[in-house]
Amino acid sequence: MKYEESSMIAVVIPAYKTKLYIKKVIEQIGGEVNKIYVVDDGCPQDTGKIVQREILDPRVEVIFHTKNLGIGAAVRTGCMRAMNDGHEIIVKIDSDGQMNPLLISEMISPISNQRADYVKGNRFSKLSFLKEMPKHRIFGNTVLSFITKFSSGYWQAFDPTNGFIAIRSSYAKKIFQHKVAEGYFFESDMLFWLYIHGAKIQEISMKAVYRQETSSLVIWRTIPIFIFMHIKNFIRRIYITYFLKDLSLAGFSYLVGNIFLLFGAIFGFYNWNFSTQENVYASPGTVMLAALPIILGVQLLLYFFSVDISNSQKLYVYDDNQLEK
Repeated sequence: MKYEESSMIAVVIPAYKTKLYIKKVIEQIGGEVNKIYVVDDGCPQDTGKIVQREILDPRVEVIFHTKNLGIGAAVRTGCMRAMNDGHEIIVKIDSDGQMNPLLISEMISPISNQRADYVKGNRFSKLSFLKEMPKHRIFGNTVLSFITKFSSGYWQAFDPTNGFIAIRSSYAKKIFQHKVAEGYFFESDMLFWLYIHGAKIQEISMKAVYRQETSSLVIWRTIPIFIFMHIKNFIRRIYITYFLKDLSLAGFSYLVGNIFLLFGAIFGFYNWNFSTQENVYASPGTVMLAALPIILGVQLLLYFFSVDISNSQKLYVYDDNQLEK
């Protein structure tokens, strides 16, 4: 992959309970990278100290959090240091060995060549990659991908929780001026803010490696938070994009469509409940008064989403290799 030699490339590695894998991850990072920031996020295994003691690579700098703040906070710390040091492209890779550092050149190429502002991995781009992926991960990521399309606005993107990412520093500066989620919602929240700032994104095919390590993610606690955050981001995105930045016909269709749909549903349910209790048939006029707003509401919302998807296509850059699935 070609990339500009003048580009200053930094890698950020958040570290938490990964002392068994981080050394190999760092050793596989190629010469295209100028600096490696390891952020020890209050790791109880002292991963950062192990790196300081055993890794002799002069590019490596370890940053310590006194307590565990979450992966998003660790990435933010690393990115802020990289930006302050003048790096133009920042790559974030996990320290657990599930991502191949040899793909870094491929990650930074679209940014260096001015094709994209943000590049992320996609473990679902090839069916062969799914054979080794645990079934619960396939199901969970598929559901999350569908929900994230609504909240982020990037309808063509998939695998939103993929943590192998590269970003142009100018866009990192833009999104980190906001309060980006510090926990596991970090990657999804990044997509939301990238869309708000009009960043072009691209995905590259990658194969993840799964071991027997225990994840610190507690599913039953995380799901309600993810659902709430996605709903919040969807509402904010619609307001900012279609009302605050530009009052458009699509925004009007979304607003009126929801009003019609809500009115039709409430009116229809009320009269259905009344007819059931009184054991009488609703008049044709009553049925039409309930059905027509629902039909119009659905049509208006379909128009809105067609416009929304069309807008998303302008911000998604297709990878030529990915088209050959």
